[in-house]
Amino acid sequence: MAEFGEILKNIGEFGLFQKVTLIAVSFPNLIQSFIFASFLFFQPDPERHCNTDWILRADPNLTTAEQLNLTLPREEDGTFSRCRMFVPVDWDIGAIRDYGLNETTVCQDGWVYYNLMYESTIVTDFDLICGKAKLVEVIQTVFMVGVLFGSLIFGPCAESFGRKRATQIPVVILFVFVVTAALSPNIYLYLACQFMVGLGAGAYRINCIILSTEWIGVSKRSWGACVTQLFGAVGQCILAGLVYAVRDWRLAQLITAAPAAVAIIYIWFIPESARWLLGRGRTDEAKQLIIKAAAINKRTVPDSLLDKIAVKDVRHKGGIKIIFKSPVLTKYFFILILAWFSLSLSIYSLYFDMGNLGFNIFMTQLLFGAIEIPALILCMWLLEVFGRKILYIATLLSAGLSCILIIAVPPDYDIAVTSLAVIARFFLIAAATTCGVFTQELFPTSVRQTATALGAISGRIGALLAPLLKFSAIYHWTIPITIFSSLTLVSGALGFMLSETKNKELPDSADEAENRNRGSTNTVTCPIPNSTKL
Repeated sequence: MAEFGEILKNIGEFGLFQKVTLIAVSFPNLIQSFIFASFLFFQPDPERHCNTDWILRADPNLTTAEQLNLTLPREEDGTFSRCRMFVPVDWDIGAIRDYGLNETTVCQDGWVYYNLMYESTIVTDFDLICGKAKLVEVIQTVFMVGVLFGSLIFGPCAESFGRKRATQIPVVILFVFVVTAALSPNIYLYLACQFMVGLGAGAYRINCIILSTEWIGVSKRSWGACVTQLFGAVGQCILAGLVYAVRDWRLAQLITAAPAAVAIIYIWFIPESARWLLGRGRTDEAKQLIIKAAAINKRTVPDSLLDKIAVKDVRHKGGIKIIFKSPVLTKYFFILILAWFSLSLSIYSLYFDMGNLGFNIFMTQLLFGAIEIPALILCMWLLEVFGRKILYIATLLSAGLSCILIIAVPPDYDIAVTSLAVIARFFLIAAATTCGVFTQELFPTSVRQTATALGAISGRIGALLAPLLKFSAIYHWTIPITIFSSLTLVSGALGFMLSETKNKELPDSADEAENRNRGSTNTVTCPIPNSTKL
């Protein structure tokens, strides 16, 4: 019986068919970073005062200075209040000047903003200031809850309905709700849209990697995870230029939707995973795809090889029970689950705090994206040179150390703090990518997507807690950094308990996975938490 690895050697492990498929499923990751634009790029506490144009009915010739003096109370430092105003009265201007106003209230007719970095942001459009300021963190949390649900719903669905369908539907969700978010008239619809955008982003991210990886042979398998991430890194750099040039969040959202519309057109033509089809007993469909792939790669498939294709026993469905029946897979599962969690917590803690790192936010965004490109390119090479295990341990430990060193630098040293954050992100992205490759290679086809989905869910929980972890900084600014750095260091240390999977075929059954992971002929790898990435 011919295994799928043998088939790939005959039709081409990384020919034109695999390259086109990989680029096609990677392209939507280019815009995943853009969906952060609306709730990351804003002035958290813009200069403002209450709109007090009511007094112009009494005297339309008042200067701005006179208007503010008559209608706004002052703070202890002598500046005008940002959140309160004097209660409007139906007096003539002479009475107001003679008697003055004393009773104050919250702003009743909105705010007047000035000295803004952007033309329009969610903060200024929805007045997320004063009593509503915490809604910004709520938006980040709601988005990450959506990402969590996307992994939870579409991960297992990919085992039942296929990798192809689990990538197509999220792209449609992304397009529809990115556009709807851009047109939202109020914060409540915007929150609902961000949940759905997060759902689509989380669902697509984990499934596109599996689909591309299962078509690639041993020699280039790590490219499946690395190239999809590489598109996201390029998107991070483009995002910095986009927001710098387009200072209106609604327009930026609509620009984001344009590439998503392109993806919707072609995403229906991507091929299903032949490995998954064989695992489901759909041998005829798998053979047709194999012949098509061979033709595109300008190879021929011997009839004798097609006749020997192994027909899987579909009576034994995949599921989490397969993982926990094996002590070996169970051990790997919990080690990787912790890695997903700690990496996502660290990546998003740094990313969501980007505006407070002390450096220009556009430059920091550009550096965050640019540093991912060499990290991913190096990963593609180093994974094949040194293997998965060594790189996994080295990158996690280096990331943890880089993060914790930020504590040793005074916050006023902007360049030093930003440099350490960028270096930490370099190692975090490399570690996340290596982890992504690891999960896919350690677990069999029957539960590969389930294991990936559960790992992604763990990562989403870490990302979900990142905005909340920021609140602990009110007690001391070093607390968040200490927590996520320590978890990353622990994850790196536990990497010594994993098995190497370099140059080993993907296992198609639990028995193969156990035997290979115990030192036989094959073993597997681990997926990645979302980088800025959605």
